[in-house]
Amino acid sequence: MSQSVTGLKKVIRPIHLWAIAVGLVISGEYFGWNYGWGVAGTVGFLLATLIITVLYITFIFSFTELTTSIPHAGGPFAYSYKAFGPLGALVAGYATLAEFLLATPAIAFALGNYIHFLYPSLPVLWTAIGCYVIFTAINLLGIKESAVFTLIVTLLAVGELLIYIGIVAPSFSAGNFFHNSMPAGWGGVFAALPFAMWLYVCIEGVAMVAEEVKDPARTIPIGYITGILTLMLLAIAVMVFTGGITDWQRLTAIDYPLPESIGIVLGKDNSITRLFAGIGLFGLIASFHSIIIGYSRQMFALARSGYLPGILSGVNKKFQTPHWSLIAGGLFGVVALALGKTDQLVILSVLGAVVMYIMSMISLFVLRKKEPQLHRPFKVPLYPLFPAIALVLSVVALIAIMYYNRWLSLLFFGGLAIVMLIFVAMGKHKQVEATA
Repeated sequence: MSQSVTGLKKVIRPIHLWAIAVGLVISGEYFGWNYGWGVAGTVGFLLATLIITVLYITFIFSFTELTTSIPHAGGPFAYSYKAFGPLGALVAGYATLAEFLLATPAIAFALGNYIHFLYPSLPVLWTAIGCYVIFTAINLLGIKESAVFTLIVTLLAVGELLIYIGIVAPSFSAGNFFHNSMPAGWGGVFAALPFAMWLYVCIEGVAMVAEEVKDPARTIPIGYITGILTLMLLAIAVMVFTGGITDWQRLTAIDYPLPESIGIVLGKDNSITRLFAGIGLFGLIASFHSIIIGYSRQMFALARSGYLPGILSGVNKKFQTPHWSLIAGGLFGVVALALGKTDQLVILSVLGAVVMYIMSMISLFVLRKKEPQLHRPFKVPLYPLFPAIALVLSVVALIAIMYYNRWLSLLFFGGLAIVMLIFVAMGKHKQVEATA
């Protein structure tokens, strides 16, 4: 994989990386997970979440080994290239790009709905499109500026979730939480897995800023591990306390469950309810902004290696940001907004994620055998147990998602088949280049 003429700037420190790790995901605590209640009930979804939490803890420890030993903006694409060559890299790159490009419009929809909740005269779709314009522009200004912005909004978002828990916890009723809590039995638990993944999905986007991290061997493990622990505690607390304040079925199909919950506890006309809905935007903004960083770096890396048009590997000389990738990703998101619905975008994004997790864990096993001398500043604990657990749970999640979402799965894998056919027809599968 050839190097770009203009490199990316190394400015990210541990606190920035924690903020990016948490910021990438924290919108998942604000919306999207509640669709899991609709298919599994409260206890069913809690069980799904505990399964997925084990998946992510073992995955992140394993993934950190790959990220620190191969600090490349392509992330999973680069690891699969090193393990399997061009075709493996294509599968991982497609999956990662699908995950990030489709998560962003889902969050934009939620941003539009939150703002519409506050100001009903503002249309959801046009507000969502406006968010793309604003945050693409902020990302164009430079990674240091983007990282500082992410740190501020992530701290505000975490603080807000803690305040939310403090407001609703006194109204928690075990009777509400356990009422009709597993209506679909274990089948519902498996159907809920993609929505449980939404509580953590995209945290692996930290890998895509690896080329912009100061001292990656030390910084990346700190960022990943503190990030996943923060998210785990917030996810379980938000879900459990929200499920006990009312009939949880009222909250299963809306994009603003937290403001709605505070409205139930305090009354919709209460000034705190409206204030919370306003500051509730911070969590969505943190994820939206951070995922834009992620997909732009993935597109940049794929283009730099010849998997996407070369223009997308361009780096702005003044700000050292991949400006064409930022703009192209934003345009894709606007099209997805016009064509998709939130729950569909969530499932497609999670499909991309789980395929990428499988490719990454297999890459880890292959590289341990193929390149035992590779410098590994961080080694996954309890190898091979951790990556094996992550791999098995990822395969289980993939089977469950495909079984319960057959048409969306057909769309996802049909797209991958078309991309692979084009790739092979162009002879790209024969390219032999060294990883950057």
